[in-house]
Amino acid sequence: MNQTTSSGASGPNAPAGKVWLVGAGPGDPDLLTLRAARLIMSARLVVHDGLVDPRILAMAPAGARLISVAKRRSRHSMPQDEINALLVREALAGGDVLRLKGGDPFIFGRGGEEAEACLAAGVTVEVVPGISAAVGAGAAALLPLTHRDAASVVSFVSGQCKGLSDQNWVGLAGVGRTLVIYMGLATAAQIAEKLIADGLSPETPLAVVENATRPDMRVLRSPLAALADLVERERVQSPALIIIGAVTARAPSEIRQVALEAIK
Repeated sequence: MNQTTSSGASGPNAPAGKVWLVGAGPGDPDLLTLRAARLIMSARLVVHDGLVDPRILAMAPAGARLISVAKRRSRHSMPQDEINALLVREALAGGDVLRLKGGDPFIFGRGGEEAEACLAAGVTVEVVPGISAAVGAGAAALLPLTHRDAASVVSFVSGQCKGLSDQNWVGLAGVGRTLVIYMGLATAAQIAEKLIADGLSPETPLAVVENATRPDMRVLRSPLAALADLVERERVQSPALIIIGAVTARAPSEIRQVALEAIK
């Protein structure tokens, strides 16, 4: 598969194919890059994450093979090592592989691991960046991640990383800073406790952006101390980001409502 076509050769004697690590962006198909859209529309094999919007998957040709390797907390349809092996196996058999990931492949997308596995096996890899979930959520909710009067530093962290309690987040949130937490719903209570223990005020404002850029997007707000209650009460589901800092209070409520209506 090049930018417009995909190779049909396969078998043990076929030349090795190529793996494309492609960012599908935060959800809305209109936010795909032109290169990503062209590759999807010419793909013969798409290995995709579970959070890729169905409208984006529908852009693939009718005869394309679609393989879901969806990940959810404590339930993986395919472990990461097997995903790596799948990409390598298909490419070495002569087929080009479109590995489609939500957001950007190199921001909490395990794209680095997959690229390393392919390169170690002699498979050519190309990365097509996508609009990250944080950038997409901020834009869709009219929440500037940086603002001259509110924040000059923005940090991205994973709320589902190993040893969350041992992670050093000191200084990542506070005055003049924005903290964006990916995959933090299941650990919302621990996240709030951790940040407050690090010295952040329990009254620090935050926003939870659910299904950013999609028709059912929600923007929910609370002080830091009430984060876990908000997630439980509103039954927030993935994909969702937690944005912590003064920037979350920048957009007037009527503007936020206009933003929500505009994407419906």
